[in-house]
Amino acid sequence: QVQLVESGGGLVQPGGSLRLSCAASGNIFRLNAMGWYRQGSGKQRELVARITNAGYTNYADSVKGRFTISRENAKVYLQMNNLKPEDTAVYYCQVTATRDYWGQGTQVTVSS
Repeated sequence: QVQLVESGGGLVQPGGSLRLSCAASGNIFRLNAMGWYRQGSGKQRELVARITNAGYTNYADSVKGRFTISRENAKVYLQMNNLKPEDTAVYYCQVTATRDYWGQGTQVTVSS
């Protein structure tokens, strides 16, 4: 089993920044890719960014140039800059080990 603890969400004005963190614990010896997904109100959950063990990254087109995913050991981070109202969503940490694991989610609200 893998446990995930997320932090860093909150309310921010348009153009502002937030940094999300996710720490994995438990059976982390088989951790593979780690990433962030989000789900806005009335929308489907979508990939935001993902990073592999080798450091390869991929991003949703809507966040390229504004968000940066990084990873250190069993922690994954999402630096979000120039936030827009459409970035408002619940953000979920997701990791792949023997199966996929999901965090409980952290709310990000971008509003003036």
